[in-house]
Amino acid sequence: MKKYIPNTITCLNLFSGCIGILFVLNGDFVAAFYCVLASGIFDFFDGMVARLLHVKSLIGKELDSLADVISFGFLPGSVMFKLLENVTTNEYIPFLGFIVTIFSALRLAKFNIDARQSSDFIGVNTPMNTFFIISLPFVGVQYPSILQNIYVLLTIVLVCSYLLVCELRLFSMKLSSLGWMENKFKYLFLIVSFILVLIVKVLAVPMIFVLYIIFSVLHFAKK
Repeated sequence: MKKYIPNTITCLNLFSGCIGILFVLNGDFVAAFYCVLASGIFDFFDGMVARLLHVKSLIGKELDSLADVISFGFLPGSVMFKLLENVTTNEYIPFLGFIVTIFSALRLAKFNIDARQSSDFIGVNTPMNTFFIISLPFVGVQYPSILQNIYVLLTIVLVCSYLLVCELRLFSMKLSSLGWMENKFKYLFLIVSFILVLIVKVLAVPMIFVLYIIFSVLHFAKK
């Protein structure tokens, strides 16, 4: 039975993503955020459990990518669709939000065949991108003028799409050792992120997104 456990966790990721999309389309971004959080947790643990149980399989790898296309591709695209829909009377422009979905799928396909990404990432990973996008409605509550601008939203769509497939090298949190010098920027990133979440909660997510890119650049520049 243990060989089915990782795939079951992956399916829970997919299930959470499907529910999250329905919440997004109904305008309930709070519930959608919790669904993204659940998908992120399931996505983190399915691979870990597979390694611990020594039951990694090709179908598990494919299922993981298919689930991620929904939870971390279609869902953020739906968020951008709703945000654009709220700021324009043009019935076609909101569909441009799904450019994020297209580039998320491209990013996942690229990841599956790119041997360089076994320990780190080339381009922003889809869960990180999704957490950034799902945080935007909460930013809009505090700073409405920012997200009521269609040009700002379209710029976010294009920049996020580019970051998903660009050749920017970004660290993962896989540690080959626990030494401070080898992982200084990873540890600093975690510490600063934790402090930001305690202080500003969900509003910390966009800042963490930017910090992740900055600390990754510093990490690999040092190497």
